[in-house]
Amino acid sequence: MRILITAGPTREYVDDVRFLSNASSGRMGYSIAEAAVRAGHEVVLVTGPVDLPVPEGVQVAQIETTDELRKSCLELFPSCDGIIATAAVCDYRPRQRVHGKMTKTGAPIVLELVETSDVLAELGEQKAHRWVVGFALESQDPRTNAMRKLRMKNCDCIVLNDTSAISSLENQVEILSPDSETVAEFRGPKTRIAEQLIEFIEDKIVK
Repeated sequence: MRILITAGPTREYVDDVRFLSNASSGRMGYSIAEAAVRAGHEVVLVTGPVDLPVPEGVQVAQIETTDELRKSCLELFPSCDGIIATAAVCDYRPRQRVHGKMTKTGAPIVLELVETSDVLAELGEQKAHRWVVGFALESQDPRTNAMRKLRMKNCDCIVLNDTSAISSLENQVEILSPDSETVAEFRGPKTRIAEQLIEFIEDKIVK
C-alpha cells in the first residue's frame, strides 16, 4: 500500500516571529511511518516542525501552517490508498497576521482568532475507495468527542488517546469503530503501538 501519514504540530503565526502551536512531538506519527515501511508499505509523511530524524525510506513533505498541511494532503491523497492522520493541527489562527515584529507598548493586546481548515474532514469527503484513520486526543468526555470527530471526518476508525501521550515515549490507545465499538486497545511504547496499528489496518480496515 501507499500510505499518507501526517505528524507533528502546525503553527499559526501572530507576526513574523510569534506563533500559536501545541506541544506535539510528532513521535507517534514518525513511529507509524517507520512501522509501515518495515511492513513493506510505501509511505508519504507530511510533517510539521519536530525534533526527530526523518525515517529512512519515506517521502517527506515539510509543512508549518495548517494551510500548508491542507495543500500537501490534497495533492498527495489521491495517489495513496489511505491516510493515518496523527498531526496535531492548531485549531485556531489569528484573523490577521502582523507583518514584521510587534513591539511591546505596555498595554494589553487582543487577538481575534478564527478556526483553521478541517483538513481531515475535507479528505474524508473525498476518500472514495480510500480508507481514513484519524486520531483524537481528548481529556473531557473522550469517547463522545472521539465519535463526533469520526463521523465529521468520515473515518473508518479513530484512535483515541489522552493528553498523557504528549511528548511521551509511551501511549495508551483505544480504537473505535463507526458503530462506537472498541475494536482494539494497545498500550506500551509508541514504537510497539505503531506496529500494532499497522497490523490492525492491514487486517481490519483494508478492503
